Amino acid sequence: MPTISARIDDEAFAELERVAELLDGDRSTTIRKALEEGLTELRVREAVGRYQQGDVSSNEAARIAGVSVAEWLEIARERNLTTQLTAEDLRRDAEAAQEL
Repeated sequence: MPTISARIDDEAFAELERVAELLDGDRSTTIRKALEEGLTELRVREAVGRYQQGDVSSNEAARIAGVSVAEWLEIARERNLTTQLTAEDLRRDAEAAQEL
């Protein structure tokens, strides 16, 4: 497993300690969990932005977010997303969904 190193300020370190204690874990485990959840959220946020701008279809947004099309549609519903997708975009999404 690769190892990484990062410098954080005292405030962030104190927060890391508090969260590790809250989760009844150690710093390394807490950092791994935070990184995993943070990366997931960054992917979803990027997909939401691109989808909202009409730059990507549902299928492409799901790929960016790292989720299935069904999961993406749930994310879009929860966040009340709208987009300017064309009829062709919707047709491609429907075809992709049928292939699943």
